[in-house]
Amino acid sequence: MEVPGAGYVVLGLLVALFGALAWKYAGRLLTVARVLRRGVRTGGECVRVETEPYHRSDATRHWFAFHAADGTRVEFEDLAGWSMTEGTPVTVTYDPRDPEGTATVAGRGSWSPVLQALALTAGCGLAALGFATVLVYQVLGGR
Repeated sequence: MEVPGAGYVVLGLLVALFGALAWKYAGRLLTVARVLRRGVRTGGECVRVETEPYHRSDATRHWFAFHAADGTRVEFEDLAGWSMTEGTPVTVTYDPRDPEGTATVAGRGSWSPVLQALALTAGCGLAALGFATVLVYQVLGGR
């Protein structure tokens, strides 16, 4: 049994999802670019690496910590390479006005933080554009 209009709803939700992700990553891209140009650099370290429960995928989350200029310990999550382990020293760049919201690990050795954010923005943006194109094509009568 086919539900009339269900395909439009699914495509609309996919456009909204990938559009929202592209917007989020575009904001992160702007923040990272600004912080890398004008931010404060300091030493930090990887404090925690979390893997997917039950090892259902190879996804890992990396948490880093550093001490801001005022002495406050700041912990944040950022993208990192697979070889990053707990205790690995890193260089952190941040804006002193908002250390938690702007901190990024600079100089990971593989991709720069700008290229990572750019790749995520472009990928999600292209996915949103692709789903929007299919949606418009179907709405205008193509099958």
